[in-house]
Amino acid sequence: MDWVEITVHTTTAGADLVSEQLMQEGATGTMVEDRADIPDPSKPNGYWEMIDQKLIDDMPEDVLVHAWFDPQGFADRLHALHTRMEEIKALGLDFDLGTLAITTQNVKEEDWAEVWKRFYKPFRAGKSLVVKPTWEHYDPQAGDKVIEIDPGMAFGSGTHETTGMCMELLEETLHGGERVIDVGTGSGILAIGAAMLGAESVLAIDIDPTAVKVAKENIEHNHLTEKIRAVEGNLLEKTDEACDVCVANIIADVICFFAQPLTQHIVSGGHFICSGIIKEREADVREALDKAGYAIEEVRHKGEWVAIRARRG
Repeated sequence: MDWVEITVHTTTAGADLVSEQLMQEGATGTMVEDRADIPDPSKPNGYWEMIDQKLIDDMPEDVLVHAWFDPQGFADRLHALHTRMEEIKALGLDFDLGTLAITTQNVKEEDWAEVWKRFYKPFRAGKSLVVKPTWEHYDPQAGDKVIEIDPGMAFGSGTHETTGMCMELLEETLHGGERVIDVGTGSGILAIGAAMLGAESVLAIDIDPTAVKVAKENIEHNHLTEKIRAVEGNLLEKTDEACDVCVANIIADVICFFAQPLTQHIVSGGHFICSGIIKEREADVREALDKAGYAIEEVRHKGEWVAIRARRG
């Protein structure tokens, strides 16, 4: 089967918003191509990468959001997408969205399935966690906890700064035996990382059934089905479970909305680790956490992104 690939030119700050619009318009999946997601191997910054410098040099200056659509009825979808991009421009957001220019091309299914794999190599997040795609070889070092991930068409390969910061904060927060909830689990990478770091049990939730399917496959592949349960749901609407640590790598607006009701699910003194926050929204998230009664313990920055660890009172 052939697919139509749409590419939208944007910025790091605009990538999540553009990706959301593409998914709402019916994209089968999206991929963000951002040179900021591939740390420079010549500059130590907490990540360990096995990536050729040429790969970084060849990446485009713009952030490109790729999406794939069924060709049937595509003309109407393309018109709707142009309208959506114009509506986003008219919002007057306080960050640069780039040109939002749209290009299209036809691709074969086998090309679609392989296109993003060339950017995904093993890397280290924190001191002990190593994330590797299932198709790559890696020789573990002493003390390594290796997570094997096949993101499929779910979000969360681990290479994004937000995922990496969440993993680092989980490593610093978990000491063993905790109950963890991962909201917006995507590929399940944070849930798997939490279990490998010693969590007693992990509830992984995502609103997207495709993400839940991919997460379950990755959990099984890492032999963690006894510790991690992946379920479909909108935030925590369908559960009354409590946790010691909640991790949510989503977007600032959802974190602000979610902070107060989440207090009913985190035990007193428990932690909320959140990211997916562009730096322009850091103040909004801080304010929402403060109003909900959290004490902010740490704020971490990488590139355009922010991660926060807060303690529930």
